[in-house]
Amino acid sequence: MKIKFNIQTILLLVGAIVLISLALPRQTAQYNKHDVGDVWSYPDMIAPYDLQVYRDSSEMRRVRDSVEQSIIPYFKWDVALGKAIADSVDRNLAKVPEMSSVERYRIVTEIASLYHRGVVDARTYDAIRNDRLPKMFVDGRSSAVATQEMISAEAAYAFIDNSFASSHSVLSMVGLKDRMVPNVTFDEEKTALQVNIKVNALKNTPVIEIKKGQRIIDFGDIITNEKNVIINAFYKEKEKQMSGVNTTLILAGQIIIITIMVMVFYFYMYFMRPRTFTNQRKMTFLIVFMAVFIATVFAIVRIRPNMMYVIPFALVPIITTTFFDSRTSFFYHTTVILICSLVANNQAEFIILQFLAGAVAIASMKELTRRSQLAKCALFVFLIMCVSYIAMFLMRTGKIVGIEWEHMLVYFSINCVALSFAYLLIFLIEKIFGFTSTVTLVELSDINNPMLRELSLECPGTFQHVLQVANLASEAAHEIGANVQLTRAGALYHDIGKIDNPAFFTENQMGVNPHDSLQPEQSARIVISHVANGLERARKAKLPQAVQDFISQHHGCGKARYFYTMAQKASPNQAVDPAPFTYPGPNPQTKETAIVLMADACEAATKSLTDVSKESITNLINKIIDGQVSEGLLRDAPISLRDIEVVKQTFIARLRAFYHARVSYPEAVKPQEPVQAAVQSEGQASAPAVTQNENV
Repeated sequence: MKIKFNIQTILLLVGAIVLISLALPRQTAQYNKHDVGDVWSYPDMIAPYDLQVYRDSSEMRRVRDSVEQSIIPYFKWDVALGKAIADSVDRNLAKVPEMSSVERYRIVTEIASLYHRGVVDARTYDAIRNDRLPKMFVDGRSSAVATQEMISAEAAYAFIDNSFASSHSVLSMVGLKDRMVPNVTFDEEKTALQVNIKVNALKNTPVIEIKKGQRIIDFGDIITNEKNVIINAFYKEKEKQMSGVNTTLILAGQIIIITIMVMVFYFYMYFMRPRTFTNQRKMTFLIVFMAVFIATVFAIVRIRPNMMYVIPFALVPIITTTFFDSRTSFFYHTTVILICSLVANNQAEFIILQFLAGAVAIASMKELTRRSQLAKCALFVFLIMCVSYIAMFLMRTGKIVGIEWEHMLVYFSINCVALSFAYLLIFLIEKIFGFTSTVTLVELSDINNPMLRELSLECPGTFQHVLQVANLASEAAHEIGANVQLTRAGALYHDIGKIDNPAFFTENQMGVNPHDSLQPEQSARIVISHVANGLERARKAKLPQAVQDFISQHHGCGKARYFYTMAQKASPNQAVDPAPFTYPGPNPQTKETAIVLMADACEAATKSLTDVSKESITNLINKIIDGQVSEGLLRDAPISLRDIEVVKQTFIARLRAFYHARVSYPEAVKPQEPVQAAVQSEGQASAPAVTQNENV
């Protein structure tokens, strides 16, 4: 079958690629989660360029602390201050009459000597006494000054007071204690400057140098402190280089990779699902849903990068499996998660988790017929994500300690609760795109549906016929892998057009046949009109298009053969135009409609059999279906000869069960006179009792 490319589909595809590309963040640097002591579970890391590893902020804090402890601090030594204090004390002592000049000279000389040695504050003096400050740098001196002779102001006063105890009262009177202040003070600014010079020198000196092509860490290696520093430095350098790149080139690369992945899916549909590919509504949905979902994921990640495991990616396979086959859903889901992995921090873990979640969702949602299935699906997805996450953590770290149980359970729980919205989305998609879900088909298959109730009341024979056809067709659909629920629903509604003229169909007639008074052409027109009448009723009832297709295709372009034959017999010497006796069609376009076409003809024909043996039913089924094949009624349906053979055997088995012979019940034995019964019992042997199974 030659498939034409639809310009509208191509334009939608281009629009989807543009939308996804614009939504994708320009920054593409990815970081693998790791901690010291973990096993490196990612591919070997090889330096793509020369890399110099510098100390990080925490290391630099330790370096600064070390420098501050090891550096010789700077102090200011005010020589003039010591002389000024000594002169001030001398002048004040001279005013005291009882103080001798000799005593005064000794006191002043001792004070000057102490200040010459250096007087410091109490904190500095404590550091000197505990050997934490053996030397100091002093302004104007090229080398460090020893501090062992320095003394604190308090200790200097105590020394003077003890040395000149007889003058204690005089010294107190002149306020010597308050006058004794340090002349050697800490120079905080200059010391800090020297610390910064040394720290900056160490900061700008690489501790490790990696050459281009050198291995940083291999798969399976333990992440040591040193390797952790190198890995972090690599990511930092990568981020630095990314900040200066041309965003236009990044956008071009993103468009190319997204285009490739989207086009792979596009050509999958072209080659593997040509009927879906040529269906404009279905392709529009697939492209639009993919673009909107991925763009939404990218928008969420822009705002909250850690929300990747909260987004319910399993919605994609649940929704697509509802309206398409499982293989298409699987391929579609794989394409979505591959594109979304472009923004995942841990791409391998993300792809594995979402791949498994999607596979489980597809397996558990092959047919969504009950709401409980959605709950079970969500539970299975939750379990597989939890187990897979734990397995990935064990593989990555080699330990069980460290799993973020609370975050994991909360994220995965929110993810699975969000899957409950699939039911609402399925309903909205049905209404917007005109699709038919299995849930809708189940609802339509309820025989209490108003239209089926009307069929059972107005056309009881037809109603029994469609029930039999539904049973036959759904069984055959199951055997060849077709959509069972769609087949059943379509079979139940394929003859609803007979409600308008029930008496003109044999199964509803009660002895009087109105066709006896009509010409074959008139009878054929009335019988054929049940297709158009059925379509009109279906449109008014807003039945899904998928169900309407069964009404229009269940006879295909076949003939009302009985009336066509009658017309030929009525005019044996001239050709009869087959057009008035031909159904409008089209021929079946799907497996499901093809099955109903075969089931409809076979079920109706077997009712005319008087001999319901296996050979008789087999011959009839083969004759009818082989005739349909030879007429070309099945040539447009994607059904193989093998499928047709399976359908035949299924029909034969089911129809034999429908028409199996039942054991005749014996006539009731009339009561006999006692004397006659006694004579018989004496003259004849007693007959054995026969037990009948009433269920035969």
